Amino acid sequence: MANSLKQILWEWRGVWVTTPAVAGLVILLRLVGIFQSWELSVYDQYLRLRPPQPRDNRVAIVGIDEADIKENKSAIVPDGVYARLIEKLKAQQPRAIGLDIYRDLPIPPGHDELVKVFASTPNLVGIEKVVGDSRREAVAPPPVLKDKGQVGANDVIFDADTKVRRGLLQIQNSNRETIQSLSFYLALLYLDADGISFEEVPGKKNTWKLGKTILTPMKGNDGGYIRTDAKGYQILLNYRGGREHFETVSLSDILKDKVPKDWARDRVILIGAVGETSQDFFFTPYSSSLFALPERMAGVEVHANIVSQIISAAIDNRTLIKSWSEPVESLWILLWSTVGALLSWQGRYKKGIRKFSLNRIFGFILAGGCLVGGTYGALLIGWWIPVIPPLLAMSGAAIAITAYIARNADKVRETFGRYLTDEVVANLLENPDGAKLGGERRKITILTSDLRGFTATSERLPPEEVVKILNLYLGYMADVITAHQGTIDEFMGDGILVLFGAPTAREDDARRAIACAVAMQLAMTPVNEEMNKLGLPPLKMGIGINTGEVVVGNIGSAKRTKYGIVGSQVNLTYRIESFTTEGQILISQSTLNDAGEGVQIDGEKHVQAKGIKEPITIYDIGGIGAPYNLFLTKEEQVFLPLREEIAIQYAVMEGKNISDIINQGSFVELSGKGAKVRLRSGDEVPSPNPVPPLTNIRLQLLTGNPPSQVSDDIYAKVLENPTDNGTFYIQFTAMPPDLEMMLTKLYQSCKSGN
Repeated sequence: MANSLKQILWEWRGVWVTTPAVAGLVILLRLVGIFQSWELSVYDQYLRLRPPQPRDNRVAIVGIDEADIKENKSAIVPDGVYARLIEKLKAQQPRAIGLDIYRDLPIPPGHDELVKVFASTPNLVGIEKVVGDSRREAVAPPPVLKDKGQVGANDVIFDADTKVRRGLLQIQNSNRETIQSLSFYLALLYLDADGISFEEVPGKKNTWKLGKTILTPMKGNDGGYIRTDAKGYQILLNYRGGREHFETVSLSDILKDKVPKDWARDRVILIGAVGETSQDFFFTPYSSSLFALPERMAGVEVHANIVSQIISAAIDNRTLIKSWSEPVESLWILLWSTVGALLSWQGRYKKGIRKFSLNRIFGFILAGGCLVGGTYGALLIGWWIPVIPPLLAMSGAAIAITAYIARNADKVRETFGRYLTDEVVANLLENPDGAKLGGERRKITILTSDLRGFTATSERLPPEEVVKILNLYLGYMADVITAHQGTIDEFMGDGILVLFGAPTAREDDARRAIACAVAMQLAMTPVNEEMNKLGLPPLKMGIGINTGEVVVGNIGSAKRTKYGIVGSQVNLTYRIESFTTEGQILISQSTLNDAGEGVQIDGEKHVQAKGIKEPITIYDIGGIGAPYNLFLTKEEQVFLPLREEIAIQYAVMEGKNISDIINQGSFVELSGKGAKVRLRSGDEVPSPNPVPPLTNIRLQLLTGNPPSQVSDDIYAKVLENPTDNGTFYIQFTAMPPDLEMMLTKLYQSCKSGN
């Protein structure tokens, strides 16, 4: 269970790290207020996209327009006109009348008449401006209405973009007196006729029950707001629509009796300026438009929307706009950060590291659509849920995961590059067809190398030591191969298969392959210096090179694929390499033809390779000229006669198989790396049938008198040196350290003549 949990945590590590990090950053930036303007813009757009709201006939407006101003021949309508207007409205028995006109000072003629109307109209509400400096911005209410307590504040709250999205229900003046807003006062007068009044909810400060709704004051971080001024009792304004949504008649229409006699019955009537010269206009969420200039809404219409909102909520249970608490909104942002991370992370191994499939793109589109559609639907039922922060969290998490995957892709490229060249890696990761199964016929040069006698050596060492040796050897070889733009197709134990011409073909593939082989043999010097430091025997390598047509490409299945080559030329290359001795490079005729001038040939051989019908010619390479100028130094072997022959027994090897036929013989001459062998038959008469050149043999020394004690195995290859009848020369390829030391001492004694 613990291991499974650990595995899950590791597999999804990108999500666990990215999700809270991105969400935390977005939440922090949100608290700074960076996203507020964007969030308010989205909120406005959502309001405009809502289905048309029905007109609320319980609220109507008497608007003073430009025609009324002209008819009165005065920019300011005198008190007498308002007195006659209110009398006519009062006669129609409205539930409440709101005069959204400042009347703190007399405007003759008709002031006395207006005062009398104020005193005799109990359902009339005047206005005062509470917010602001008392000398410059505050405006006093009509004195008569002030004394009667029939005054409401008509202050409007602006956001930073000068739009009105909030409405006041109550506010305190400079004397810390609580003043109801004009809209709230009028709504309460209307509801009072239905026996509805507000009452505080027990245990919840500033929470009121009003009919079918519960009123709670807005907080500074509600919705998309961040630390906004929430003084007074504010609510989010749930507009019914844009400008001119409420039924509006002109001042003249009322005075001239152009409306039905019961037009105002049981209604809330607001009186206010709607003409452009009044400058009593405000921007609202409905002001913006993609294809038209912004249109402002008259202040009296803003108050009408607030009145309608309160009445509709109390009677019709029309939703108020609410928002989640800050912790819940933070979890909401975390959720969408998780969605973005999951969408990117779950497809990290599909369709390539650098590609986004259509399914993944559709996944992001679908997720974004769910976020936008869900928050829009939530607003339709009265919930203002953040849109921009979760959208940015989702996008940010997706970008972070993508960056993480891209960074891992570099690591994959680096790790993959340890097995293939950069060209193959680029072909697989970046080419649309790079990972497709199949191949193409192509002429390439193939190089294969193998350590002589390493299998026998590895049997005498611990596995850890063998791996250490191989890593040392292959590390040096890989550097040389990469420097010569070879493609390492495969490490096969101590063997290496290298391609020149795949995946990218070049004109000098054969020449570079030869140069690479010479450089590899020269690199064996520092390799063996390291081996000496480790107290290990030196390594000996042979290299074969061939050029021909093969099929190269991705081989395998849909689940596991290998970039490699197939063809008879591959087998031929292995056969050529099998003829090599230590430090030797053998190439085919086709490679020599393609290599051009400057290749140093130290010898040629005509051999019959296993599996090949016709004999082939192979060439012993000693170096290559410009621009590489790499040459091997070869020591000539000097064979010295032994004073006493050393009895041996040997068996011929066919590949890795050892013949069951044991032959008898003896060392008659010895060199620093080999020996001359004389064959013996059962009666100790020299045999007339020597072993064919380039044959691999396994032999043991026989000691004792008579010789019966068998030494450990020694491996050797038969040389092409001319010999007498019944003799042949060999070069040792692998032997135990103790035997190597013994034969070396014996050879040194032969050299010294002792």
